[in-house]
Amino acid sequence: MAKKTTRFICSECCASYPKWQGKCDACGAWNTLEEEVSSTAEGSKLSTGVKGRVLEFANLKGAPTVFFRLKSDIEELDRVCGGGLVKSSVILVGGDPGIGKSTLLLQAVAAFAKKTTQSGKPARCLYFSGEESVDQIRLRAQRLGLAEAPVSLASSINVRDIMETIEAGETPDVVVIDSIQTMYVDTVESAPGTVSQVRTAGNELIRLAKRKGFSLFLVGHVTKEGTLAGPRVIEHMVDTVLYFEGDRGHHFRILRAVKNRFGATDEIGVFEMTEKGLAEVKNPSALFLAERRGNISGSCVFAGLEGSRPMLVEIQALVSPSTGAAPRRAVVGGDNNRLSMILAVMEARCGLSIGSKDIFLNVAGGLRITEPAADLAVATALISAFTHLPVPADLAVFGEIGLSGEIRAVPQMDLRLKEAEKLGFSQAFAPARLAGKKTSFASNRLKVREPGHLKSVVDLFMGAKN
Repeated sequence: MAKKTTRFICSECCASYPKWQGKCDACGAWNTLEEEVSSTAEGSKLSTGVKGRVLEFANLKGAPTVFFRLKSDIEELDRVCGGGLVKSSVILVGGDPGIGKSTLLLQAVAAFAKKTTQSGKPARCLYFSGEESVDQIRLRAQRLGLAEAPVSLASSINVRDIMETIEAGETPDVVVIDSIQTMYVDTVESAPGTVSQVRTAGNELIRLAKRKGFSLFLVGHVTKEGTLAGPRVIEHMVDTVLYFEGDRGHHFRILRAVKNRFGATDEIGVFEMTEKGLAEVKNPSALFLAERRGNISGSCVFAGLEGSRPMLVEIQALVSPSTGAAPRRAVVGGDNNRLSMILAVMEARCGLSIGSKDIFLNVAGGLRITEPAADLAVATALISAFTHLPVPADLAVFGEIGLSGEIRAVPQMDLRLKEAEKLGFSQAFAPARLAGKKTSFASNRLKVREPGHLKSVVDLFMGAKN
């Protein structure tokens, strides 16, 4: 006979407790325990009298399977997915509310529906919404100009109904579930969105996708910390995890891959939110620098790298006298800890008294930069703001700064320099190459300087000021 038990599950680490408590002892998070009621059948353990089948082993040596990839012709999406959708792959897309996840996937599923599969048949695409009615989705499709796309719509939160619908008809090629937090499994006695519901619904849908061979998109909500809501086991179960990022004050959106079993991680796709939906940005460097003004101190162009894509962005710095007891440090789009380290190096190694000032740092365009290669560009912008001398408008900068002030080499330097040359830059600050490292970059239009120490950059500005 089934016996009901009540336990409390941490939504962050899935630790289980017999009663509620304010803090999870496993991960240290507060107020994350959620009640879960489960039915446990007596004698449900595996019986020793029932034998399983013996699995067959395979060698590592063998011909690898060549996967067919279904492309959407949305190049930014295809790039992040590794070149298109692989059969039976499961993709989890997360992002803030209202950032454009549903718009992106509606445009994507409409694009996939117009393509031909490996068998030569038109791709069959299904869109299940647990948040909106069919009429609401139709209104969005009309606004985006997608009303004629051969996409099948349905509105439901019952996982059993969705699975029966998929099983009853012809096997689809692409299925979208919007969103996994709204799905409800009637065998689990808890509300939609709880840890047990999300875990069970995700497991059932993923198993169906692997068995039937269709590509599955799962839309996931994020918490206030920016991580995907629900149990982290969902991220381990899926093949690809994509984050849809962006600042509501800017019209740019970044689709970032943080996990991909069929492609590179840390790849990004850049979109622009328009009245007609999300538009691809083929050359994000030119777009991020479109509003840049020359001859203004505190502005420096950073030659960055996002995945395999080089990208030039503007880094802005402002240094002002401090009016409080402690100087302010404000960073938008960067790492506050690295800013503190760069300021300490500038004071201790370069003799620049900047630590007592208020420091404001901003990455223009709403992009977030995390790679250490931005250190030299940040330092150059700070030196320019401190000395009130503008950085040359045709100068691109990149390089990592060590604690002794040395400028260290970073990956893919040739790729960064080629992007800077393509956009018309005539000079660059770059780290010196390591011994034995060959270069494939040669140009008469781009002059590359290789300062070995940060003090060399400070001396250039101080010499110009004097």
